[in-house]
Amino acid sequence: MFRRMARLLIVEDDDSVRTLAARALERAGHHIDLAADGAQGLAAIHAASGGYDLVVSDIRMPEMDGIEMARAAANAYPGMRIMLMTGYAEQRERAEELNRIVRDVMQKPFTLADLRGRVDRALS
Repeated sequence: MFRRMARLLIVEDDDSVRTLAARALERAGHHIDLAADGAQGLAAIHAASGGYDLVVSDIRMPEMDGIEMARAAANAYPGMRIMLMTGYAEQRERAEELNRIVRDVMQKPFTLADLRGRVDRALS
């Protein structure tokens, strides 16, 4: 189990999912930054010089999707850990090409306990 406080970035365009995920992971002891889409997420990653322990991102978002953001982040910061979330099966298949950088693809809807457990695994 992962016990050290980690710095996480949650990238999610749905306000309610973003807020619930942030609260659940803050309660687990992590420091959380938020972004509402992939472009904001990538800007936050660059502003932090890739200093996140894990980026948790939705795949399907306006402007820049999670896969495009993950590719750009991994090119700039090759060791970055990324976990994707999606409610769409075909989006999960698109993420398979990113196996070397994406630690996990979590299906929506998920429980908060499942989110915390999968984040712990992605961090370990």
